[in-house]
Amino acid sequence: MMDILAYLCPKFQKKTMRTGKELITYSKLFSNENRSRSWFEFLITVALAIICIIISFSTSLPLIIRIGSSILCGLTYVRLFVIYHDYEHRAILQNSALAHASMILVGIYLLAPETIWSRTHEHHHNNNSKLTMSGIGSYPTVSKTYYLRLSKKQKTLYLINRHPLTILLGYFTLFIFWLNLKSFFQSPAKHIDSLIALVLHATLSSATVYFFGWPTYFIACFFPFFLAYAIGAYLFYCRHNFPGAKFKENHDWTYSNAALTSTSHMLMSPVMNWFTGNIGYHHVHHLNSRIPFYRLKEALATMPELHQVATTSWHPADVYRCLRLKLWDDEHQNMITLNQLSTAY
Repeated sequence: MMDILAYLCPKFQKKTMRTGKELITYSKLFSNENRSRSWFEFLITVALAIICIIISFSTSLPLIIRIGSSILCGLTYVRLFVIYHDYEHRAILQNSALAHASMILVGIYLLAPETIWSRTHEHHHNNNSKLTMSGIGSYPTVSKTYYLRLSKKQKTLYLINRHPLTILLGYFTLFIFWLNLKSFFQSPAKHIDSLIALVLHATLSSATVYFFGWPTYFIACFFPFFLAYAIGAYLFYCRHNFPGAKFKENHDWTYSNAALTSTSHMLMSPVMNWFTGNIGYHHVHHLNSRIPFYRLKEALATMPELHQVATTSWHPADVYRCLRLKLWDDEHQNMITLNQLSTAY
């Protein structure tokens, strides 16, 4: 009853600030999808991607138009990925054979096959804000005390995994290597779809070079994926690696606190919110991953408890501050840079 009153009456809501399970319970009011809208959002995104691909391949068009279409295609891939990500969270289009078949194809095309993506991403949600060296479904994050005990080789590998170039080259590092090559070679029987994704990707790329030439390959095939995964890799990084992020372990960890203190709200323009599928409202998504991406803003508007989280943006200064963070300082309870570590020791 209190949740219903809070939903209907914002004034009442402000007087009864919720925490923990109360927030999660209230968030379920927004976890029902509009099936027609889900299909519309998916189909219009696929249609836009196809149009962009066709224009990018059209050698009769001016180069500037093809390049613009290539950029638009990359941004559309980001949105398509978020929709696929929502489907894997069971937030949209469930119990539909057509949707299931479509999303399997989307996952393979986007180099994020269902078997590896679903398992690692669920692990990420259930372990968000916990210190880890493995980085399953996330970027590795360890405390400065733990880091100082590592061997030189382990330190190097840790820093490579968090390096800005690793994020910029997410197309190669995260998607081709980590989600596909590594998963297939570690467990071929479980991840045959990773092999299919790699073979399909290589076949389409080779065919484009053979029939259309290298320039068209770079414009129509390579750059959209490169751009999409550079953006996607950074979005995934800065959601949980930002000034003010908190990390907890064992009995101190709770799901709701991880959403509110270890997940940022990224401020974006309406255009970028559309292309990123509202992923900027990531703390809302982590509170309840069953909320469809098109209802995240609606949920945030009625939950003042979620307005106090740390924010980031696309501003170069914010990007720089996020990328510099490397270690969790368990003494001062904040993320620090390598320079701060050197100063302390």
